[in-house]
Amino acid sequence: MATLHVDVVSAEEQIFSGEAKFVALPGEAGELGIMPQHTPLITRIKPGAVRIETVDGGEEFVFVAGGILEVQPTGVTVLADTAIRGKDLDEAKAESAKNAAKEAMDNAKSDIDFAKAQGEFAAMAAQIAAIRKYRRK
Repeated sequence: MATLHVDVVSAEEQIFSGEAKFVALPGEAGELGIMPQHTPLITRIKPGAVRIETVDGGEEFVFVAGGILEVQPTGVTVLADTAIRGKDLDEAKAESAKNAAKEAMDNAKSDIDFAKAQGEFAAMAAQIAAIRKYRRK
């Protein structure tokens, strides 16, 4: 069985490193599915869930708040701005951060402040969606 090596790293730590049969994640132009021997690719990724199907039939789930994806025929590297293991996600904390971002958008004094708050709001909304998807499994 063909496999590929997957590394998911953030600025703080390595989140996942191991062999996989399949990886799915939110690319800039839409959802990407990566299998062994995939064509080389470098693209930005959007906030959302990275799903890794491991060789033992298990599944790893990581939330990323954007970053860069590099695909080579034998490996995938996700360089995430922020990455959180699925089991470590906290929906109440994400809801609170989303509400704070919404309030910051409502009270923004400049376009830059609004854009920053809007980005945070979008990331928290994506995190909440990822949490709910993860919890359904």
